[in-house]
Amino acid sequence: MKPLSTLPMGARARVISVVGRDSLRHRLRDFGLIFGTEIIPLHRAPFGDPIAYLIRGAVIALRGEDAENILVSPINQ
Repeated sequence: MKPLSTLPMGARARVISVVGRDSLRHRLRDFGLIFGTEIIPLHRAPFGDPIAYLIRGAVIALRGEDAENILVSPINQ
């Protein structure tokens, strides 16, 4: 288990848990980030933040500080 922010581009992982403030957890849950959701980092902004992720068929940009609060388990291919 590791923070989403450390996942290399193109690697696949499943969400294990979302930690942090209640408001952040609710916002991320609205994006579909719940236990078991597959997530793939697609593209890093030129200065490194935010990062675009593929989540349930939609591309969503998350700031690094938010991605630190999403714990994932890499999927071995």
